[in-house]
Amino acid sequence: MNFEQIYLQNPNFPNRYISPEKLFFYLQTNLSEYITEIGRSYLEKPIYKLSIGSGPIKILAWSQMHGNESNATHAMLDLLVSLDKYPEMKEDLFSKIKLDFIFMLNPDGSERWTRLNATDIDLNRDFHSEASKEIKFLKNTVSANQYDYALNLHEQRTIFTTDGIHPATLSFLAPSENEERTVTDNRKKCMAVIGSIYNHLKDLIPNQIGRYSDEFYPTSTGDNFIKAGMPTILFEGGHFVDDYTRTGTRKYYTIALFYALKAISELNSDITGWESYLDIPENKESHYDIIYRNVKLNTDHHCILDIAVQYREIKEEGKDDLSFIPFVMEVGDVKKRKGWLEIDCTGKKFLCATKYPKLDEKVDFSIED
Repeated sequence: MNFEQIYLQNPNFPNRYISPEKLFFYLQTNLSEYITEIGRSYLEKPIYKLSIGSGPIKILAWSQMHGNESNATHAMLDLLVSLDKYPEMKEDLFSKIKLDFIFMLNPDGSERWTRLNATDIDLNRDFHSEASKEIKFLKNTVSANQYDYALNLHEQRTIFTTDGIHPATLSFLAPSENEERTVTDNRKKCMAVIGSIYNHLKDLIPNQIGRYSDEFYPTSTGDNFIKAGMPTILFEGGHFVDDYTRTGTRKYYTIALFYALKAISELNSDITGWESYLDIPENKESHYDIIYRNVKLNTDHHCILDIAVQYREIKEEGKDDLSFIPFVMEVGDVKKRKGWLEIDCTGKKFLCATKYPKLDEKVDFSIED
C-alpha cells in the first residue's frame, strides 16, 4: 500500500497557523509517553522532543526553526495520525528506525509568525555564535546522540519554480560541506534518500519538485552538521497553485517525510541511487504572486508600466489563521518575472491617492474598467 492512499490530515490542526499552546496541549494529551522537554525558549515556552521507534538507525528532525514555517510541524502530526490507522505499516517503519522529532524549535517566533526568535535572531544563522537559547538545545541534542541522519525541515517563498512555469512545491538539498561543493560520501547518502523521495513523488506532483541551491553557508545549521559528519537533508515546502494556505503542500510534505524515513530505513547509509538526485531541476526565482501589466499611471507624462505584488503572511490579533496582505515589490519593467496571477490593465483606470505606487508598502490602489 502506498502512503499517499492512506494520508490523513490531523483534524486538530486545520489552519496553517499553529498556536504553540494548542500544540503543547495536544502533545501532552495525546503523546505524553513519547515526549520530553529539552529546554525553554527565551520567553520560557517549552520545546518538546518526540521519540518514537526501536530500530537501530537513529534520525533527528526538527520543525519551525523559523517560526513562520509550519508545514513540517503539520507533516509530523499528519504522519502520526495516518500511520495510527495502519499499525502494520507503522510497526514496520519504526522497527527499523528511531526518530527524535523536535517540534517547534522556535515557539516564540511561531506564536508571532515571524522567521526570527523573540530576540530577532535567525536560528539558522546562529550555529557558531550561539546567541540564541534555542540553537543550543538543538546542538546539545545532537552532541548527546549518535544520529545516522538529520532532517532540517523548512519552507520557501512562492517566488520559486522548477522551470519558470510550475511552482517548486517541494524542494530538497544535500547541503555542501565546503565552498567547493565537493560531492562527499555524506552528501551522497543524502542524495540517495532525496532521489528515492523524488522517484516516489515525481508522478504525484509532476514538475513541482526542485533542488535547492547547494551554495555553502558557513553559519547555517545544515551545512555545519553535515560538515561535522552527520548526513543532513534539507526539506523546503513551497507554493501550490491557488493554495496560499498550503494545504496541498502540507499533504505532499507529509508524503515526502514518510518516504524519507522509509528510504533511510532501507538504505541504512548506503548510497545506491544517489545519481537520481541530479535529475531534479534546480529552483528558479521567477515569480511574484500578482503582476499588474500595462498600468497607465495618472501622471502628467505618458507612463505605462508593470506593478509586482507579493503577499505577506500576517498573524492578526483575534484571528485563528493568517491574513495575506499584498505589498508592492517592484514597479517598472517586470517582464523578466511572471505572476501566479497576471492582470492586464490595458485601457483600465489606475485609482490611487498617489501618482505612483510605493515600494514595500501595502497595496493602496485599485484597477477599474
